Amino acid sequence: MKDFKVIAVGVLAVLVVIVAFQNTEAVQTRLLFTSVTMPMAILLFVTGTLGFLAGAVLYPRIRRARCK
Repeated sequence: MKDFKVIAVGVLAVLVVIVAFQNTEAVQTRLLFTSVTMPMAILLFVTGTLGFLAGAVLYPRIRRARCK
């Protein structure tokens, strides 16, 4: 089971890299009260990283809550 998780994460990482490299045009993004122009690849990387970190932080808490 552990090998499956490692392979799944690896495949997802490769897919994220492929999608990011295919989206290099600049996009304008509004963040609260400011507007930022950046390549879409960077935006995808940042949002993907934030999603991964949120999952990594919240998963142990959810797992602990279910085991009680």
